[in-house]
Amino acid sequence: MDMYKDKQVVVLGLAKSGVAVAKQLHRFGATVIVNDQKPREEAYGYEELEALGIKVITDGHPDDLIHEGISLVVKNPGIPYEVKPIQQALTFSIPVITEVELAYRLSRAPLIGITGSNGKTTTTTLVGLILHAASVDSVVGGNIGTVLCSLAEEMEKDQYLVAELSSFQLMGTQTFKPHIATILNLYPAHLDYHHSMEEYTKAKCKIFANQTEEDYAVIPYDHERVINVCKNIRAKAYYFSIRHEVDRGAYVRDGMICYKDETGDEEIIMKASKLSLPGEFNLENALAAIVISKLAGADNDSIKHVLQSFSGVEHRLEFVDTLVGVKYYNNSKATNPEAAIRGIEAFKEPLVLIAGGLDRGIDFMEMLESFNKHVKAIITFGQTSTVLQKRAEEAGIELRFAVDTVDSAVQKAASVAEAGDVVLLSPACASWDMFPSYEVRGSMFKDSVHKLRNKPR
Repeated sequence: MDMYKDKQVVVLGLAKSGVAVAKQLHRFGATVIVNDQKPREEAYGYEELEALGIKVITDGHPDDLIHEGISLVVKNPGIPYEVKPIQQALTFSIPVITEVELAYRLSRAPLIGITGSNGKTTTTTLVGLILHAASVDSVVGGNIGTVLCSLAEEMEKDQYLVAELSSFQLMGTQTFKPHIATILNLYPAHLDYHHSMEEYTKAKCKIFANQTEEDYAVIPYDHERVINVCKNIRAKAYYFSIRHEVDRGAYVRDGMICYKDETGDEEIIMKASKLSLPGEFNLENALAAIVISKLAGADNDSIKHVLQSFSGVEHRLEFVDTLVGVKYYNNSKATNPEAAIRGIEAFKEPLVLIAGGLDRGIDFMEMLESFNKHVKAIITFGQTSTVLQKRAEEAGIELRFAVDTVDSAVQKAASVAEAGDVVLLSPACASWDMFPSYEVRGSMFKDSVHKLRNKPR
């Protein structure tokens, strides 16, 4: 990539994406400086970069890091735009991008971009499995799996690069243009980063911004917020809906999952009841995956096989075990109320709910209805324990318990659950008050459940 040769580039944030970007730009002949505010002993991958001759600065942001001689800043998606180096770059009119923008510039392959407040990991995984089953040459990366720019350089024109994309990643794009793109849904999320729902929505909508009439936008017909922001897109619109028959796309009619192409011809894919994952929201994810996969060339048999056999993504309504007639599910990825509600409403059985985590000032009022209809007992922990207990009391839940650890929560849940119940970890909060990630929280939940199997009764 000659456009980066002899250019001065600053990479903000190490992590996997920062290391991958720095190595690529160095290989293209750029003069790369990598900066991370963490102490050196906590910084990821700095030894590898320094061995290549790349300058790495840790322990904060130097005042002279950004200057008029810098041609580009590539930031870790999670770094806020308010930090001093980014504000300096914007003052000097230096482009600030994220790694996915670089990946697009490198890739010869058409991209499939999948974003949304909830369901994007499951949908991305489903698309990848379906395309593999259908022998459609494709690779999955982005916000899950391998860093996108590491894959992009090796891709060919006859392959698909399937990418899960966050609002953080999309906010830092300029020319990024997926051939097939979707926003699965839009709910309030990451507002501590984006500061408003308007800015969050604007970031998500960048997935459609550069598409043309030759591209495809896959739109949730049942989500008014997404429909409203898609009115002026240029791509050809396909839809998915669990409640309405659509002119182009996937929908449910009389219990059957159907698909219409642009000619209006209808195909029956499978019975909706045969879908392996529980819940209406997983049905929506499946419909989105069908539309995307069909547009990419997948056949119906491959779609049907994957949707009937897929066991789910770890920490996303993941079945853990059945003990004494009680089923245990790990939905630790439910880091906001809407995602937690979707998990709760996926089950018809009485629920013992485990919830709580980082306090972001949410009042959880939207959870009252699902608490009232589905939850027989609630066990809370973390910073939001008190407010969730209050909401549970208002919802009429008599069995309410506050604990200090995940292990205590699982033990208490086992003591109150009866045969036929479901114990569900669906926290409705981020994990950072007690855990380094939702993955660690979910793994601790699973370990505690597995310990129950060996516990004397």
